[in-house]
Amino acid sequence: MSANRPSRWRAIASSGEMARVMLALKTVLAAEDEIPVLIFDEVDANVGGERTANVVGEKMKQIAAKRQVLCITHLPQVAATATAHYVVTKQVREGRTISEIEIAQPGKPRVTELARHVGRPKRGDPKHAEALLK
Repeated sequence: MSANRPSRWRAIASSGEMARVMLALKTVLAAEDEIPVLIFDEVDANVGGERTANVVGEKMKQIAAKRQVLCITHLPQVAATATAHYVVTKQVREGRTISEIEIAQPGKPRVTELARHVGRPKRGDPKHAEALLK
């Protein structure tokens, strides 16, 4: 592959579009390829609209039926489709950035985290988060 290829592709499609093309390909190929773990980093970047976000989440769920999927997302519609939900936080302590990860336990802790993603007035909307999980 030439060194110019990535810049030409970026002129054609955004990184979010490229990620969604890869998601579409992996959805189709998941039954055939032998890659055991897929990592999607913000595959939902620049997704406009709740319906599109729901489709991205459902496609990730389809792939996860056959492969281990790790997805970094900021969309509650995508996070709600996961069987396990981890919360990653970053803090600066004494000039160093520290990342922490913990599981959002099923039930109220997960609903609270999804509500935070929803970003409804003030602290989020637990009813909307609960609806996403159903």
